[in-house]
Amino acid sequence: MSAGKDVLVVRRRLAVPRERVFAAWLDPDSLSRWMCAGQVTRVRAEVDPRVGGKFLIVMTHSGRDDEHRGEYLAIEPPSLLSFTWISAGTDHQPTLVTVELREQSGGTELTLTHRRLPPARVEPHRRGWTDIVQQLAVELA
Repeated sequence: MSAGKDVLVVRRRLAVPRERVFAAWLDPDSLSRWMCAGQVTRVRAEVDPRVGGKFLIVMTHSGRDDEHRGEYLAIEPPSLLSFTWISAGTDHQPTLVTVELREQSGGTELTLTHRRLPPARVEPHRRGWTDIVQQLAVELA
């Protein structure tokens, strides 16, 4: 579902408490296991999990490394995480990702919103985030 031509929204229900989902987003070892989409074969993650802290996620696929960088703008356990996202896929311009976690009958509803994307990059990012959220669900199951 998209809210505009430069915005995408991915929703998923996970059958685990939101505290576990939230923690997975800030743990580099965890991120290295599930922050992969499509043909990604390896992920390396570095995080400084504090407001103003930076992160680096390097996804390896097709013999090349793609860097994704950003800065944490909001960290409100266990319900909200917001960060910038900069990569070749965003034309190296800062975009904004918000992850909202709501308790829902024994599990968690995750809503990921990615804003300020170049319009031509919305669908590739939608596919990528959908794969990543699926991998997160598998990791936490």
